[in-house]
Amino acid sequence: MDPSLQNILESYNAQADLADASTIPASWYTDLRVAELEREQVFGRTWQVVGRLDQVANPGEYFTADVASEPILVVRGDDGILRAFYNVCRHHATAVAWEPQAKVKNFRCPYHGWTYGLDGSLKGMTDFEGVRCFDRSTHGLVPARLAAWEKFVWVNLDPQAAPLEDFLGRLVRRVEPLGLGSLQFLERRVYEIGCNWKVFVDNFLDGGYHVPHMHKGLNSVIDYVQYTIENDERHNVQSSPVSVAADSDKDAAATRHGDRAYYLWQYPNFMLNWYEGYLDTNLVLPRGVDACTVIFDFYFGDTSEGAAEYNRQSISVGDRVQCEDIAICESVQRGLHSRAYGAGRLSVRREAGEHLFHRLLSADLKRGLAVPAKA
Repeated sequence: MDPSLQNILESYNAQADLADASTIPASWYTDLRVAELEREQVFGRTWQVVGRLDQVANPGEYFTADVASEPILVVRGDDGILRAFYNVCRHHATAVAWEPQAKVKNFRCPYHGWTYGLDGSLKGMTDFEGVRCFDRSTHGLVPARLAAWEKFVWVNLDPQAAPLEDFLGRLVRRVEPLGLGSLQFLERRVYEIGCNWKVFVDNFLDGGYHVPHMHKGLNSVIDYVQYTIENDERHNVQSSPVSVAADSDKDAAATRHGDRAYYLWQYPNFMLNWYEGYLDTNLVLPRGVDACTVIFDFYFGDTSEGAAEYNRQSISVGDRVQCEDIAICESVQRGLHSRAYGAGRLSVRREAGEHLFHRLLSADLKRGLAVPAKA
């Protein structure tokens, strides 16, 4: 008999100190009920990155995204205000915006021709004469909470959630010295991976534990011994001196500059990898228990033609690291389904970030399970 969802959640001891702690159990990565609870209580209640400010710099520019399986539309209005809406027509529920990114004067639903302004207001309906007790002013697109930080647009589906600044906490101050504002977006790459989204996050948060074994090129330009791991309330900062030597991988050495590298994670699913003059961000989106999508956006201090070869080589190095991570993450997911595995112990030296992630996740899921079902 399958254990109840409550028993699955209670099988993890979130109170254990790192020295005594184990990972969350394998069932948390493979049970559909856990995935559904995460959709509602984690992705449906936390601030989620949905896009970049440069995508909606001008009036009429919009992009679409999904948050906790909800279709979302972000648009810059004629008044210059950035807004988010559920991408759902109020007539018969089809999407009003179908392109991933475009520029429009208004949104015209392709199903029955209802038209909405950039501010979400309902401007017109076709063949709707004679309908009684219909107030057009109450049938605009339904808004969603939106905020911006640095180059990123965030949406939260929970109207009662704390503001984005509170959610990010001290990460805001921690990121300021990195000068993200001076970097320009260049390219996006999307990876479909056969693992639970948490496996990818775990891999990111293992404090460089896997780097000497899985990423020989990257390992040749960072100082594994001096690698640091710091936890805060809802984020983790990993950092290493950049150390290029004669035997360093030539591609990594040519593209990873500066005194230190920083790898930052914001609960639950957003990461920033920073080197001097370079940034890539990773957004991890669940696609069921055995699959996730990871969106990489690459930024550079110089995006001119003269820097094109360096930037191309930098992205290539990032892609190589990602492909190495995909192989290990997919192997982990297969192992999580095995009867030979239940949970694993954590390295005190390396895996404090993973411990933080699991405790935050446990708190959200257990809190969500305690909420009475809606009548």
